Parts: sequence; C-alpha cells; structure tokens
Amino acid sequence: MARLNEGDTAADFGLMDQSGKMVHLKDFKGRKLLLYFFPKAGTSGCTKQTAAVRDALAQLKALGVDAVGISPDAPAAQKKFSDKLQLNFQLLSDIDHVVAERYGAWGEKSLYGKKSFGIIRSSFLINENGKILAAWYKISPDDTVPKAFAALGAE
Repeated sequence: MARLNEGDTAADFGLMDQSGKMVHLKDFKGRKLLLYFFPKAGTSGCTKQTAAVRDALAQLKALGVDAVGISPDAPAAQKKFSDKLQLNFQLLSDIDHVVAERYGAWGEKSLYGKKSFGIIRSSFLINENGKILAAWYKISPDDTVPKAFAALGAE
C-alpha cells in the first residue's frame, strides 16, 4: 500500500458526489482541503466522524479549508447519509476504491480475527497547490477534526 506523506502531491481524482455532480481535486485549487476516507455511510464511527467535520466546517472555512468525505458507498447511499446528517459539504463515491488506493487508504484490515480488504480510515490536509500538508492513517473518528486544526495551527 502506497502512503502519501507531507510534501507529496495529492493524488488527482474525479468522483461523483451525493447529488450526482462530478468533483475533481482541481476544483479546490487555491483553497486548502480536508479530505477524509470513511468505511461506510451510516455506521456509528463514520457518523461521528462526518458530524464532527460538519460541525467544524464554519471554522475550517474561516481558515480557508474546504472538506470532502470519500467512501465506497454509491451516490444514493451518500445522499441518504448526507440528508440524515444535514451535511454542508460533499461526500464522494469511490465504489471501485481506485482513489482510496491512490491515497493508501485501501488495504487489508482485521476485525475479530477475520481479515478483509476495505477502507482504512484516513484523513489528509491538502494545501492550495495540491500538496499534502499532513496525512493521518488509521485515524480515530474523534481525531479527524482536532488533528486538522492542530496542523493548521488553530487548536
């Protein structure tokens, strides 16, 4: 699994959001981006993580940061999740996990001794020019927002 580190160029992407709109990394040029990968819309950890990003979005935007969540869920599942949480940012559908693989957020996981492949909860802070400012792999749902604020010097 390739991992992205500080200073690396963020992997480009073009994915469908929960409303059926194509979203590309270049759409965020000139702004910072908090990009996070979550395993499955509607699960407890993913709900906690996504709600935390939603609740911090005004503060993030004041710092020049947009936010986007990515999971392997279909756009319809993303829409249902977005509506339920009344989200104010985009969720992107990476059904074939190509983008997750580019970011090193797809790999072998073990749950109760059973091995499988899936999303490794990860988040990335990307600068205005598409470079990785910070990368966190196996991040806790509770840590996504605090770690982003810390990396921005806005604890």
